[in-house]
Amino acid sequence: MALLEVNNLKTHFFTRSGVVKSVDGISFAIEKGEILGIVGESGAGKSITGFSILKLIDEPGKIVEGEILFDGVDLVQQDEKHMQRIRGNKISMIFQDPQTSLNPVITIGEQMMEAILYHHENVSRKEAFASCVEILKLVGLPAAHERMKSYPHQLSGGMKQRVVIAMALLNNPKLLIADEPTTALDVTIQAQILYLMKKLSRDFGSSLILITHDIAVVSQLCDKIAVMYAGRIVEYGSKEEIIFDPKHPYTKGLIECLPKLNDDKERLYQIPGIMPTLLNLPQGCYFKDRCELADSECDVYPEEQQLGERRVFCHKVK
Repeated sequence: MALLEVNNLKTHFFTRSGVVKSVDGISFAIEKGEILGIVGESGAGKSITGFSILKLIDEPGKIVEGEILFDGVDLVQQDEKHMQRIRGNKISMIFQDPQTSLNPVITIGEQMMEAILYHHENVSRKEAFASCVEILKLVGLPAAHERMKSYPHQLSGGMKQRVVIAMALLNNPKLLIADEPTTALDVTIQAQILYLMKKLSRDFGSSLILITHDIAVVSQLCDKIAVMYAGRIVEYGSKEEIIFDPKHPYTKGLIECLPKLNDDKERLYQIPGIMPTLLNLPQGCYFKDRCELADSECDVYPEEQQLGERRVFCHKVK
């Protein structure tokens, strides 16, 4: 049985302008110890997918349909009290900007210890302190013992991100969700953080969902990839299948956008047009207005095509 199985998940936002179908019928699964990458442009619904798994959707948003099976239990049907026991304990999330994840007026140590003491009433403050120092060392934070007394503004962006990762791992969760975890960092620190997350995921035996717009990142880290476009998954399969033999035109476009190291004269490829607004989606395939292969057949949304273990939603895949 998969650790997490998402079936036909729909998360919609009911605004005055209309219904925004941020996530509109997606399905995927992640096994124990596996790393899944969810990739796509901004506004594709990637982050809302992560928030939906933890039921962190505020009004006017709502999960309107689907299942989120975690260890065989449907989280959609669970109340807030049950979800509070899950969040930060069995499922942890690493948010996009570490600056907003940390309370600026409370020391790093107090914030970390709170994450342990909330879920484990029988743990003393001394034991919690020791656990926090140990995990700060694991994530490579220098002078971990002294850093427990630091406030967030006293740390660099890379240090703050290491603290946030340490907090996510404190209770040895079964699943980590990382939402664009390196966006605010420079390139060299990005590489360190991504390598660290992969290593810690393996060491702790946690599954990892990595949400990103960068297909180069998922090609390095992930076992499976889900490509999202306008609230739906358009291609889903193993990393090898999707990176080396992409089938959907959008996936091909994302890979074409990557710079080629051996060609300094060729201009970078750009997918023409922009993603449609989720308030006014086109009839049929959502990608058709940007696709070179589109014809009248694309005026109907494509059915799922199963190619071995891979799933593709495109009329042009034979």
